[in-house]
Amino acid sequence: MVKSSSLFVATVIFFLAAASVASASRPSVYSVTDYGARADPKTDSTKALSEAWRKACSDPRSSVVYVPHGRFHVRNLGFEGPCRSKDILVRIDGTLVAPSDYSVIGNAKNWILFHDVDGVRISGGILDGQGTGLWSCKLDGRKDCPTGAMNLHIANSKNVAIDDLTSVNSQKFHIAVTGCQNVNLRDITVAAQGTSPNTDGIHIEKSTFVSVLNSTISTGDDCISMGPGARNVWIERVACGPGHGISIGSLGWKFQEPGVQNVTVKRVHFTETTNGLRIKTWARRSLGFVRNVLFHHVVFDGVKNPILIDQNYCPGRRNCPRQASGIKVNGIRYKSIGGTSRSKVAVRFECSKANPCAGITMHDVKITYVGGGRGEEATATCANARGTSSGFVTPVVRYS
Repeated sequence: MVKSSSLFVATVIFFLAAASVASASRPSVYSVTDYGARADPKTDSTKALSEAWRKACSDPRSSVVYVPHGRFHVRNLGFEGPCRSKDILVRIDGTLVAPSDYSVIGNAKNWILFHDVDGVRISGGILDGQGTGLWSCKLDGRKDCPTGAMNLHIANSKNVAIDDLTSVNSQKFHIAVTGCQNVNLRDITVAAQGTSPNTDGIHIEKSTFVSVLNSTISTGDDCISMGPGARNVWIERVACGPGHGISIGSLGWKFQEPGVQNVTVKRVHFTETTNGLRIKTWARRSLGFVRNVLFHHVVFDGVKNPILIDQNYCPGRRNCPRQASGIKVNGIRYKSIGGTSRSKVAVRFECSKANPCAGITMHDVKITYVGGGRGEEATATCANARGTSSGFVTPVVRYS
């Protein structure tokens, strides 16, 4: 009887302990509706989202900030760290909607900002920047237009994951990653009109170990842009178009500027974009550089400028610096690339006279011209560029 009683007590203690462990491992959930958020156009849910974040950030346990289905209208949101936990999930099943009046957030630089966070995952949902009004203001040439706010900015953070997120109609850049370490973006969708100004899909700057995978980007500017200090960047399985392609740059506006290095772009499909694979630098003195870049398994479908290194970059061709670019471009590899060009010049290397491009390699590159008559083939132009070609390469590049 004593043994049986002891066994019963031990069993109860075991199950209580197991229940305690299970309870401890369960994340805390902070639903924004518990703090006053409402999915209707009359309710400003900004404070509710901020409060849900504050609760999660101060919780030492794993936690979830939850946005349910529906359209929640919010103004500028700043999710500040550091937090007590390094395991916070921001789960969005609904849509966050920016003010339709672009002046409300247009001068704030960011609509939604995550700053100084570590171990945050942003999953699901739609960010609707309602930027069409501001685009019209800019396209009309008005001087009183605000600069515009980015839909989502991850700044000075590390160990951040973003997945299954859709960004539409941002006033300016859709997603920016600056001053960060170890940021992974997967299954991202970016959608904006092809005429929308300054709406880069994903911008990476002064950050290391950033990946962009399995994503679809349609916008009015670069699908993905890499600014000064972008290092160890991996881009794979991305569909781009409309847009201005994937760009390294623009670089070299400042004299003291960190370089771009260790970039891989592979299995990317460009559809009717202005550019494909582009490196662009201002013709100014600079200590910056671009080195160790691989473009691999890329397809162009009716792209205007498939392959381009432009070290005389000057949009609009007004007030151009007209110096020699100080950016040193070295170790750029193009491998297993093909498709069609809407321009006769499909490959253009316009490098710096003071710092010629070096270490360019092209292997198995085949680009055909679809804009001319029968018998017209794509051509390549090359200035101040050193390199080699191997395998089947057309158009033929005559390095200089």
